Amino acid sequence: MNEDLNTLIAAMPFAAGLGMEVLAASKDEVRGRLQWRPELCTAGGILHGGALMSFGDALGAMCAFLNLPAGATTSTIESKTNFFRAVREGHVEGVARPLHVGRTTIVVQTDMHDANGKRVAQVTQTQAVISER
Repeated sequence: MNEDLNTLIAAMPFAAGLGMEVLAASKDEVRGRLQWRPELCTAGGILHGGALMSFGDALGAMCAFLNLPAGATTSTIESKTNFFRAVREGHVEGVARPLHVGRTTIVVQTDMHDANGKRVAQVTQTQAVISER
């Protein structure tokens, strides 16, 4: 992982604690990976939905951050997750892309697939653009 990607993870200690990796990042797309681990699971060895939601939120926030004007910050103000299948092993790959980059909000969609390329979940979130005052 290069220096810029390390900086993105370091800015979000929760994302680092989750164990997520950022594979590539630009204002048009942020790609990441979350490994299946027993400590992220619910009953029956299924990756917890909260882990997937957190992964999607973190990737989306990074994508929004990369689209901010100079001096601005961001915060999630709305998030919706659809779950499609359980993850019992391997990893989840996520791709966050901006759907709307506006003056006061940024909307990002994050698509997640398992190691076999099957859709696991989709997160659509709205990030506030918080300007420096």
